[in-house]
Amino acid sequence: MTNSTSKEAAILKEIESYKYKDFYLTYNRKSTDEPENQKNSIRFQRSEIAHFNGRERLPIAPVTLYAFSKAGVVSECHSAFKEGHHLEVLDTGEVRYRVERPKFLRVVRFLSKGYFKGVICLCPDRLSRNEGDDTVINKLTRRGVDIRYVYTKYDETSAGELHRDIDQMFARHHSRVTSEKVAGVIRERRAAGKTTHSAPVGYLNEGNMDWKPLDPAKAPIIRDMFEFYATGEWSLEGLVRYAREQGCMSVPRRRPRTREEILADEESDEPMDIPEISRPLTKNRISEILRNPYYTGKILDIDGSYRQSTSHEALVSEGLFNRVQRQLNGNTSSIHYSNKLDYPMRGFLRCAVCGRAYTPYQQKGILYFGSRCAEGCCNTRKSTNLAFVEDAVGTILHDLPFNDRELASIDERVDTDVADLDRERKAEADRKARRIATLRSDLTYLKDSRLSLLKSGAYTPEQLVAEQERLNKEIGETDKAEVPDDTSLREIIDDTVKLSELVKIVAEYYEKGKTDLRERIARIIISELRVAENTLDYIAETAFAPLKARSVLTSAPKRTFSELLRTHTHTKQSINELKGLCERFEDQRPER
Repeated sequence: MTNSTSKEAAILKEIESYKYKDFYLTYNRKSTDEPENQKNSIRFQRSEIAHFNGRERLPIAPVTLYAFSKAGVVSECHSAFKEGHHLEVLDTGEVRYRVERPKFLRVVRFLSKGYFKGVICLCPDRLSRNEGDDTVINKLTRRGVDIRYVYTKYDETSAGELHRDIDQMFARHHSRVTSEKVAGVIRERRAAGKTTHSAPVGYLNEGNMDWKPLDPAKAPIIRDMFEFYATGEWSLEGLVRYAREQGCMSVPRRRPRTREEILADEESDEPMDIPEISRPLTKNRISEILRNPYYTGKILDIDGSYRQSTSHEALVSEGLFNRVQRQLNGNTSSIHYSNKLDYPMRGFLRCAVCGRAYTPYQQKGILYFGSRCAEGCCNTRKSTNLAFVEDAVGTILHDLPFNDRELASIDERVDTDVADLDRERKAEADRKARRIATLRSDLTYLKDSRLSLLKSGAYTPEQLVAEQERLNKEIGETDKAEVPDDTSLREIIDDTVKLSELVKIVAEYYEKGKTDLRERIARIIISELRVAENTLDYIAETAFAPLKARSVLTSAPKRTFSELLRTHTHTKQSINELKGLCERFEDQRPER
């Protein structure tokens, strides 16, 4: 037995012998529910309790136990609002439930056995914010345990008990409101397409949920990994070697804290200074990257579905992502399905009502697609054939490009739109300059009037420093704010029109081509086909969505710029894809 272990055993023996039955413990809790509340500071609670005890002269037990207390002071970093759902009713009439806070549980155990006279705490909400722990505290009080609060005192009357009940009720209500607000903010941010978590490798985490920019060093490597794997010639092990050769590491993370570090953190208001470390990408990590729809410019909504993000741009197109998924699923399929036939349009069709996939099968030499729809699905078309699908895709390709009237309308509008955007850009630049000037003036005033502001009590030193930091931060954010660029709008619209013209060309290839060429063209332009009755709808790949929605014709200039800017990277990628296809099949191109 080591010296520390033997000392701990001796202290526990003293406690169990009732040596400290006339002494008090103090309990401090740093809340995780209210990070901005001053009362969450362990240092502040210790100071206030020390001042209180200087007046009351209450003896504090000189007890130091590992993972529990230092000189009778118990400090814990834990939410008092969250409680477990464990409940056990015994035949003896006892009801058991689980207390989630380990140090609080030990304090309660010591007090229930009479080992200490009582406990001193800053206020009731430091001890508890849930009904189960409130019940325990109330029962200890009725058994004669002396629970003292620095900020309040309850009379031993019915009015005093009512006062305590109301305080406990409002403490619980405050935590519930805080929890609802946090959950509401997350729902609101996700509904607006914002990223509410750290972005994966390939993006930069700059502490801003509104925008997660591409990592200029890692993004090209991640894109290459998608493209390499989609060819079917690369394995996950090969991508691991490639990532290491390129020096591509994971997002920097702090290592998990040790038990000793957690305890030390609970005793201090300053967080542990644990450096962030980037680690090499493993096979499992790369598999997670290749399966993450975040790289297609989507985020996970609160209902479990993926929606288009407004806080980051796509790193890969949906077509490339889908090809990677088919490759991954093919490489991980069971033995029973390892030799499945390579039918065209496999995994491409879904029921427009229930979302179930249409599975290809052959019958009398004809390729069909059948769906086992979900129970209650009202779509009566459970089967269709390849000819129907190919004809429908051909119609889509014919209707997708801009017609002559629409192109003329674009030509008429583009100069006006650019002029409007130019005026807006100048106005925005002026507003930005005025805002920065105002902020710098306020900052200069704070610096020049520092002494008078402190003497008058208008600011405390901490508030003054915080206000200066806020102004400096806002100046930096305002200075970084982007101003719309008219040249970018011209380029983006030109590329969109160029993409439309390429669709016209490949539509001719599609009409003359065979099934394999038709499938390749369809998968570049269309993400998913949806069948319902005698109609076939589709989801366009990101670059082609503006062509389907005709947003460049119907939207206001500002919205046009915003939507097309978001898809411009995909537009360039798709232009290159279609150009490559045209070059490869140039000899098959029909005379025009």
